[in-house]
Amino acid sequence: MTAPTADATFTQPLGLPPKLARGTLRVVPLGGLGEVGRNMAVLEIDGKLLIIDCGVLFPEDHQPGVDLILPDFSHIADRLDDVVAVVLTHGHEDHIGAVPFLLRLRPDIPLVGSTLTLAFVEAKLKEHRIQPYTLAVREGQVEQLGPFECEFVAVNHSIPDALAVAVRTSAGTVLHTGDFKMDQLPLDGRITDLRAFARLGERGVDLFMVDSTNAEVPGFTTAEREITPVLDRVFSTAQRRLIVASFASHVHRVQQVLDTAHKHGRKVAFVGRSMVRNMGVAADLGYLDVPKGVLVDLKQIDDLPDAKVVLMCTGSQGEPMAALSRMANHDHRVQVGPGDTVVLASSLIPGNENAVYRVINGLMRLGATVVHSGNARVHVSGHASAGELLYCYNIVKPKNAMPVHGEVRHLHANADLAVKTGVPRERVLITDCGTVVDLRDGRAKITGQVPCGYVYVDGSSVGSITDADLKDRRILGDEGFISVFAVIDSSTGKVVAGPEVHARGVAEDTSTLQSIVPRVADALAQAVAQASQGGGGVDTHQLQQVVRRVVGRWAGTSLRRRPMIIPVVVEA
Repeated sequence: MTAPTADATFTQPLGLPPKLARGTLRVVPLGGLGEVGRNMAVLEIDGKLLIIDCGVLFPEDHQPGVDLILPDFSHIADRLDDVVAVVLTHGHEDHIGAVPFLLRLRPDIPLVGSTLTLAFVEAKLKEHRIQPYTLAVREGQVEQLGPFECEFVAVNHSIPDALAVAVRTSAGTVLHTGDFKMDQLPLDGRITDLRAFARLGERGVDLFMVDSTNAEVPGFTTAEREITPVLDRVFSTAQRRLIVASFASHVHRVQQVLDTAHKHGRKVAFVGRSMVRNMGVAADLGYLDVPKGVLVDLKQIDDLPDAKVVLMCTGSQGEPMAALSRMANHDHRVQVGPGDTVVLASSLIPGNENAVYRVINGLMRLGATVVHSGNARVHVSGHASAGELLYCYNIVKPKNAMPVHGEVRHLHANADLAVKTGVPRERVLITDCGTVVDLRDGRAKITGQVPCGYVYVDGSSVGSITDADLKDRRILGDEGFISVFAVIDSSTGKVVAGPEVHARGVAEDTSTLQSIVPRVADALAQAVAQASQGGGGVDTHQLQQVVRRVVGRWAGTSLRRRPMIIPVVVEA
C-alpha cells in the first residue's frame, strides 16, 4: 500500500507494521494527531525507545464525567524497560499532563527537559508521590540518550523555556519543533533560534515534525507585547474587581497581569490550586518577576476595596471544576456580581467552545462584564501561523515532513505548506494516532498501524471507562431510563408480582407509564407459555429481553424517546 500524502487520506485500514529492521528508525505518534492535546511520540531504533512529550487531552461534551484523556500506552506497555528517556518540549498540560500516569508503570524513566518544564512536572509528580529522575537541559546542549543523540533548540511559545529537539540516529535526523512561534519581541527576550534550524537543515533533516495548530492562519502570529495596551485599557475602565482567567502555566500572561496591576495600584491574588502551584514555582526559579507588594493571599481580598483587587484564576477553557466555572455557577467563595470585569485571556481550544460560552453566559447573567478574544485582543496564540511555517520549511529544507499537533484540517494545511516549499508531495505524511512511520536511507514511509485508543481518567479510575460506558451516560443524560421489575413463579411461570415501572429523566406522568404494564404482563405470559410448550424451562434472561423489546417499542412510538431500559425479572 502506498503511503498517504498531502492530498491523500486513509482509504482502507492499515495492518500491523512489520518487524523493525535494524538500522531503521520507527516513529509512532500515540496522540496529538487529529486532535489538539494528548501529544506523545515514540521513536524506536535498535531495540531502544525515546518518548517525546506525554500530555493529556481535555474531554468534550460527548464524554460526560471524564476528567482527562491519556495517550494509549499499550503499544509500549511491555517494553517500558527499553525506554531510555522522556523528552519534554515544554510545560503545558497537553505535553506533560500524562507523565504521572506513565511513571506509575515505571517510576525511574528519566525525564529530560528545561528547568521550568521539569519544575512543573516535579510539582505535579509530588502530588502523585512519585520522585522522578530528571535531567535539566538548555538550548544548545547535546545529550546522548541510548542510541539517540538529542540536541535542544530554543523556541518561543506562550510559556518560557520551550525547546525543540533534534534527534540524530544511525537512520537519520528527526527535528521535532514542539509547540512554537516566531515572536520577534518576546516578553522574556528569548526568540526561536532560526540559526540553529538553518544549521540543522544544512547538516540534513530527514524528518521534520512540525506544529500544525495555526497552519490555516495566514501571515505571522501577533506578538505577545500587543496584549499589554489592551490589558491596560481594561484595567483603566474596570470599576470593581478584575478577574483574569488564563492557563495555569501561562507565565507570560500572568507577568503582564502583575505588571498592569502594579501600574494601576491593584493587588493580585492567585485562585486555583494549579495556578498557585505553578506561579510559585515560576517565581522561585526567576521566570516570574513579582512586583513588590502586589501579590496577596486570597484570604486578604475581603479586606481590600473591590477597585483594588485582581484575581488571577484558572478556567479559561470552561473546565467544570476550575475556579472560573465555579464562580459562574455561584459555587465558589468568590461571588461575581454587577460591576465586576472578567477577562478570558486565552483563545478557544477546538471542542471547548460550548463550555466556554456557557461560562461567559453564566458570568454575564450575574452582571459581570466579560472581555474575551471575541470582543477584544486579550490573547494571542502561542503557535506559528502559515507565514512562520513557510519560513521554517525554507530554512530547514527537510527531506520528509510530518505535520503534528493539530486537528485533521490543521495537518492538511501544514502539509500543503510543506509541498509549496518544495518537499516532494509523496514525502509529506499525513498520519493519525497509532500510524507507524519508518525512516531509512533518507525516506520516510507509512508501514502500518498499531492499536491506539482513548484512555479515560474518571475520578480514581484510569482506563476502566469504555466508549460503551460513555454511550450509556449520554443515553442517560439525553433520554433518561425506565426500569421494569417483575417476579414469576418458578414452578408455574406465572407473574406473581409486578410488573412495576419506574422512570427517571422521562418527562411523563405516572398514568402514562402505567399504560405499558398490561403489555409487559401479556408479553411475559406469552413468552412463558411458549417456553412451556417447547418443553424448556423458564429463562429469566430471555424474559428480560422480552421486556426490553416491548418497553423499547412503546417508548419509541408513544414517547418518541430511546431511554435506557433496565428490565429485572426474578424467580420466586
